[in-house]
Amino acid sequence: MLNSTFYFDTVQDELPKAAELVLDLPQLGFLCTARARLYRVLAGVFVEEPSIEFLTTMADVTWLRSLESVGITFGSDFLDTDLQTLTDVLACEYATLFASSGGFPPVESVRLTGRFKQDPNYQIAAIYKRLGFVQSKGRFDVFSDQLGMELMFVAELLERCAQAAANDDEVSFKKLDKEIKKFWSLHLGRWVRGYSSLISRASNHSFYREMARFLHGFATEEIAAMGLTRLEDLDQGQLVIPKSEIALEFNPDEPVCGECPSGATERLEGPGQGRVIPITPVSSLPSELAF
Repeated sequence: MLNSTFYFDTVQDELPKAAELVLDLPQLGFLCTARARLYRVLAGVFVEEPSIEFLTTMADVTWLRSLESVGITFGSDFLDTDLQTLTDVLACEYATLFASSGGFPPVESVRLTGRFKQDPNYQIAAIYKRLGFVQSKGRFDVFSDQLGMELMFVAELLERCAQAAANDDEVSFKKLDKEIKKFWSLHLGRWVRGYSSLISRASNHSFYREMARFLHGFATEEIAAMGLTRLEDLDQGQLVIPKSEIALEFNPDEPVCGECPSGATERLEGPGQGRVIPITPVSSLPSELAF
């Protein structure tokens, strides 16, 4: 899907083989910069409602021609609409697709478990912290495992790779490259392809439909380029995600109301000392006495 318009094919063909001991760092740095730009564009599409500034960039003639060359074409609802109106229309579309009840939140936890702030969110937050990234607030708060945040994180890593290449630091470059592949294996690669297919079907506006198609093609090529072709997509573009079970932690030694075994007794002290009174479980009380 992506061709030399985005500086991928030419550079990719010239990449050193894995068996080679010496990396062509200048060429690899160039490739990382090109990839990072596309990650940032895609992050901007999904991280929040598009601003006028972002849409101005997306409507640039050179950029539109580049997209057309890889089969991504916006309709008249994007091309023939003034920016202010387009901003309002896409804000409604964003809310309908990603933020409303019955929509499809671009959040890994939701797509894989059916719930917000599950394991993926905390795993990714820990990765950000370990690598020295601080998630700052944009116009809205977003989860650590939100699609736009995950894409921006990889863009940051790629820019670090490019800097390492510029510094002729092969050790740092390889370390960062490994982190990117690991992140795709554990997170992005497990849900982005199926999710982007779903959004391309569900979108009413050509902007989100075409950018979802672009994300799918981009993710497919990234996975292939990184040699992660066996990576399974767990999302599968499902319309409804079954909610995963929530594991509850409790103290097994703490008494629980209504859990006394049948026939349990209690010995009373005082005037009736020595008298044994049977304890009736709550579940066996008459309905009018149950609470």
